[in-house]
Amino acid sequence: MADRHDFDQTFAFVLERKVRSWGANAMKIRIQHRTTYHYDVPVRLEPHRVMVRPREGHDLHIESSILTIRPEHTTHWMRDVNGNSIALVDFTARAAELMIYSELVLNHYDSDPLDFRVEPYAVHYPFVYDPWTLPELTAFTHIVFPADAARVRHWLGQFWEPGKLVETVSLLKRLNQHIKENFAYKRRDEYGVQRPAQTLEMNSGSCRDFATLFIEACRSWGLAARFVSGYMLCEATEAGHASTHAWAEVYLPGAGWKGFDPTSGIMAGSQHVAVAVSRHPEAATPISGSFVGVPTAFLRIEVNVKLEQLDKPYVPLEQRTLFPVQGQSQTQLLPQPLPQRLESFPIEDTPDVGPRPDTEPAAPARPGGEGSPEEAVKPPR
Repeated sequence: MADRHDFDQTFAFVLERKVRSWGANAMKIRIQHRTTYHYDVPVRLEPHRVMVRPREGHDLHIESSILTIRPEHTTHWMRDVNGNSIALVDFTARAAELMIYSELVLNHYDSDPLDFRVEPYAVHYPFVYDPWTLPELTAFTHIVFPADAARVRHWLGQFWEPGKLVETVSLLKRLNQHIKENFAYKRRDEYGVQRPAQTLEMNSGSCRDFATLFIEACRSWGLAARFVSGYMLCEATEAGHASTHAWAEVYLPGAGWKGFDPTSGIMAGSQHVAVAVSRHPEAATPISGSFVGVPTAFLRIEVNVKLEQLDKPYVPLEQRTLFPVQGQSQTQLLPQPLPQRLESFPIEDTPDVGPRPDTEPAAPARPGGEGSPEEAVKPPR
């Protein structure tokens, strides 16, 4: 009995430490995303697909979510073949304005993107996926832009030569950093993504263009890669004048899908919030749909995204030291009070509350500069 009591106490102690470590590594983030389409006359809105709900898992948990849409409509939720949560919206009234507003509070636990291990056979490239995994990954190894394949392979010659062994993660990080350092970021308002050859020719592009180039490069090496659309916590998104972000993920045996952000030159971590993943870069659009009316009816689109860390530590003014004295203890960081709901995102309608997070879960200066193209309305029929 004594042994059992000691075991229970030890287990409780270990569990308590684990829970505390989860809390210490967690980052609480609030995301506010509003997209408004303006028309000069009321138009008939065709069904829309809305992907703004983050992908939940062991590294991310949604505390609360609100989705508000105008005009009148009905909403149904589904998961697509990639496990993305999609709101299918059918409108029941004509309108001269379409407004979609999402607000979420979530906890992100992926604080160290380098804390992973790779299976021994995949530590060095080239390698081949094992026969159990390869069938599941085949679709993600297929090149989307075959006409650009030769151009991409020629460009990749500077990173790896056939017959040589290179550390896999180092190869991917070098490619990721090279795009960030040698290509100019350019915000684009056009719908869709640039072809990889076009990005190489222009030596510039948007975050989704850089992600597309990175993905096609990885697939040229036989690696499984996919497109990710979501949000990134940075200065631009904290100011509330940014939009969605895009990056890539590569499947590494033993580590799983690991994110690489060629726009920022870093690996995806707790500042990245994935919403949708897709084999094709144009299939992860946050908002997609069309309207019926004259082509000139569409006037403009407004996108506002704001991310804020609700539990960001801060140092009270009376405890700050501009000139630290040798031997003086470090100032203890205290939790910051939770800010109130932002007045810059006024919502008056009764919101559609998304699926409960505990039941069925319902894209920068570089990051954060992505605007309307990822949420552009398709041409009218």
